[in-house]
Amino acid sequence: MKFLLLFILFGQFTFSQAVNDYKKYIDQYPNSQVVRLNQQTVLKIGFDKEQFKISKESLEEDIYLNESAKYDAKQSLSYSTFYELDELEASSFVNINEKYEEIKVSEFKEKDELDGSFYDDVKSVNFIFPSLGKGAKTKLKYKQTIKNPRFLNAFYFGSFYPIEESSFTIIADKSISLRFQEFNMEGIPVEFSQKSTRRNNIYTWQIKNVDEYKYEKRSPDYKNFLPHIIPIIVSYDDNGKTIKLLENVSDLYKWYYSLVGELNKEAASPELVRLVDELTTDKENELEKVRAIYYWVQENVKYIAFEYALGGFIPREANEVFQKKYGDCKDNSSLLLSMLKIAGIDGSLTWIGTRSIPYSYEDVPTPAVDNHMILNYEFKGETYYLDATGRFNPLEIPPSFIQGKEALVSIDQETFMIKKVPVIDPSNNLFSDYARLELDNNTLVGKARSELSGYGKIDLLYRLEKKDTKTKLIEFYNTVLQKGDNSFQITNFEENNKYDYDNNLIIDHDFNIPNYAKTLGDEIFINLNLDRTISSNLKIDKNRVAAIEHKYKDTIVHEFVLMIPEGYEVDYLPKGIEFSSRYFDTSISYEVKEDEIIYKQRFRLNTLLFEAQDFKAINDLVKKVDDQYKEVVVLKAK
Repeated sequence: MKFLLLFILFGQFTFSQAVNDYKKYIDQYPNSQVVRLNQQTVLKIGFDKEQFKISKESLEEDIYLNESAKYDAKQSLSYSTFYELDELEASSFVNINEKYEEIKVSEFKEKDELDGSFYDDVKSVNFIFPSLGKGAKTKLKYKQTIKNPRFLNAFYFGSFYPIEESSFTIIADKSISLRFQEFNMEGIPVEFSQKSTRRNNIYTWQIKNVDEYKYEKRSPDYKNFLPHIIPIIVSYDDNGKTIKLLENVSDLYKWYYSLVGELNKEAASPELVRLVDELTTDKENELEKVRAIYYWVQENVKYIAFEYALGGFIPREANEVFQKKYGDCKDNSSLLLSMLKIAGIDGSLTWIGTRSIPYSYEDVPTPAVDNHMILNYEFKGETYYLDATGRFNPLEIPPSFIQGKEALVSIDQETFMIKKVPVIDPSNNLFSDYARLELDNNTLVGKARSELSGYGKIDLLYRLEKKDTKTKLIEFYNTVLQKGDNSFQITNFEENNKYDYDNNLIIDHDFNIPNYAKTLGDEIFINLNLDRTISSNLKIDKNRVAAIEHKYKDTIVHEFVLMIPEGYEVDYLPKGIEFSSRYFDTSISYEVKEDEIIYKQRFRLNTLLFEAQDFKAINDLVKKVDDQYKEVVVLKAK
């Protein structure tokens, strides 16, 4: 690829007021590291010899406000078969004697970026802005050619840094019909204008003085809250005939089907046929045959994504995937489809977006709406979403990252369905912890059984794969199963149903917590709230502004039975608490039965998203539980 270092995209560029500029922006944005001074993007959509000709020219100018600028000196631009990078120029502007002097970037290095689950021929050009420091500025100019008219990217009117000025211009041939889908644009002061020339329609969006958006952990993907628009080419005129491109989901599906319609036309290999026969011979019904095939693919086909051009959208042949024992989401779906067909069972290729993509197929009928492929299977009115790229997912539970998402299910060349993946009920994602407790002086000694199902179990199994010694396992379980405080120590454990897809994982373990109880005179004080998940996981910082996203809804149950020491009786027993809300339900209860105190705590998460406007209500509920966590049982000598 050839990089042109001497070209002009947007006219002459100069910097001249080093000190004044820096003082202005450090006063205006005292908590920011960088300010985007100017951002201009021009998208040109036309025709050349009856073929789409689409280019995008971009200019970005930044000023850095503190010494952390040196950590941002290393930059990169991505490109692919569909987004070619044609021209690139980058410069630093360094304050010397109160004037900016330009230092051009002279070295650009190309690199493969092996990442992504759907299309992955992405490469990057890497470079370093020289002499970047406090008060320095940078300029980046580049031009891209977009090879497929279906792949117009979003333009964002906000980011995680302040923006002084930003504009997005589309210059489109008059024969092209466009639609602009807006997201998170409510209240955003964007100036929109439209004008026409003899050949083109020109659309321009401009915005000034945009505050930075704050990145916070556990926030939804930035597409959920940053203001942006997605331009969509709906149709175009060809010699008086209107040709639809992406007017609706049907148009997207027709293109998708054109890429998979000839899949697996060759006969399945004898080895693959024998395997399917072995897996399904003794199964009592169709569902159990599917289960056996699905689990075999999960266990035996390694997930590797390495694609080029349309190979990022076209699944490999099942025979090839079976032979190599690796592939990406499309390849695994191809193999599953073929294996089900060998068994006389129908499955359907299915396109779907992960939860990081907030769009519906109706709003965005373009490849921007999805990034993943799975297999759809129907049995007795129930839908099963098979994704063999993951490990340990039972047949009945789809991956957590597609919960609530629309799925585009292929039926035949003309027919498809849009189905919605259910959000798994919290009762299916259970962590239960039962323990019998005794006091040895002030040390709490226990025998416990912890049981996990659903997503919590799946997450734990991924983490367990690298724990290959007993010492590593004990260290791991000391953290995962901790009760009381950080002096908790497992002395022995036994795992049951480990790596079993359909049965709960059970960990029996013996433990002690030294000096956990407190003895004063003839009284023993002990806090039976050995797990304080609600306080540690749900308490929200008062300064937080971004919503909080949970991976899944779950249920947590603790039951601890404390043997009352000989010669003691219960002097004080907390009343406990119980309430339900649309955010979460919880209860804590205490009961005395003969010589035992039975403590129970139950928690149920009812939503995947905590919205910012609900933070106070949630914290008020957490405060009620926090107050209960402070309660202690008092035992008194008889």
